[in-house]
Amino acid sequence: MRIIYVICALLVAVGIAGAGFFVGESLVESRQPLRLVTVKGLAERDAQADLGFWPIKFTATAPTLEGARTALETSEGAVRSFLNARGFTEDEIAVQNIIVEDRLAGYNAAGTPEDARFVLTEEMLVTTGKVTELADASRNVADLLRAGVVMSSDAYSGGASFVFTGINALKSEMLTESTARAKETADQFARESGAQVGNIQTANQGVFEVLPAVEIPNDRPEKQIGKKVRVVTTITYFLTD
Repeated sequence: MRIIYVICALLVAVGIAGAGFFVGESLVESRQPLRLVTVKGLAERDAQADLGFWPIKFTATAPTLEGARTALETSEGAVRSFLNARGFTEDEIAVQNIIVEDRLAGYNAAGTPEDARFVLTEEMLVTTGKVTELADASRNVADLLRAGVVMSSDAYSGGASFVFTGINALKSEMLTESTARAKETADQFARESGAQVGNIQTANQGVFEVLPAVEIPNDRPEKQIGKKVRVVTTITYFLTD
């Protein structure tokens, strides 16, 4: 009977030892560093702006408010005629703001000439999908000067700006391309390191950017009709033997 107890005890000990061995092996395996590779995939498309904006600011000066108002209306009529002649409709033209300044009411009123007491500034905005025509019109602003329109000295608002709004139509195709390029880079890395690409651990599709077609230092990118749409996808893959 005692021998049976001894045998049972030995079997239990062996079982415990075996279990400890497998647990130990599992711990060793769990402590092995994960083999990962993080890669990026780029996709780009050339595009043309499909929406344009042109703020046009002009001023009128006179010794009386009525005179300045009349001069401003004349200038507004000249601007509308200029735009209508180039194919822009009234629905695409809107008055944004009119500012009235009485220079004799200012802190430096003493130096103000009588004939320049009232200064009125008007801002009109052209919003259109006819981007090529808008770019051409903004380049011919000298025609407005010849018509007697006094343009505002606000240089930053000068000229037309253009945006591209068709990103949604490109997203699916560009994401597929950028993901494929990331996978190609991961495959190349794996081959060089004697491994294989496994499942995806994490993926980040990145942000779609609309950039100017030509990057010019110190230039305002919104002035270009030509655009470049770009997305960079970042993916982390597991590597296997």
